This record gives sequence, structure tokens and C-alpha cells, in this order.
Amino acid sequence: MNRSELVAALSERAEVTRKDADAVLAALADVVGEVVSKGDEKVTVPGFLTFERTHRAARTARNPQTGEPIQIAAGYSVKVSAGSKLKEAAKGK
Repeated sequence: MNRSELVAALSERAEVTRKDADAVLAALADVVGEVVSKGDEKVTVPGFLTFERTHRAARTARNPQTGEPIQIAAGYSVKVSAGSKLKEAAKGK
């Protein structure tokens, strides 16, 4: 399902216009992005998803073409965890 299909499904299910559904989806993405970029808290949609910023330590890896070791700097990543309702839906229940 791509974004336009998701917006269409949301607008139909919530009985709002596609424009309103797209605005809500964009606002959700903005809010989650802002909270995750700060890194001091996580965003939880109970039973569905949790978004959290995680720290990655510096590490040594290998260049797959040359086999030479390369240093990868420390940084941040995002961890997304599925909630209980989403896990049950994935099982087909």
C-alpha cells in the first residue's frame, strides 16, 4: 500500500475528505519526527507502534569490495516496535 492508497483508505474509514486525511497523516509524520529527533522521549500509539531514538556506538566494519577495515562513527538510529494489536493482526487473528 502506498501513501495515496493509505490516504484513500483513511478518508473512507474516518469519513473525512482525502485532503483532511492526508493532512493528518503528514502531521503525524511531523510530530513523530520532531519527538524522535529530540531523543528524550518515545512516541507510543498503544497496541500499534512505538518509535524511539537509539544510540549506535562507533564500530569497525569491512569494505565489501576491498576487504579493508573502515571506521563507522557513532550516531543515532530509530527503533520501531510493533504493539500487541499489530502483532495479533500479523498472525491473522
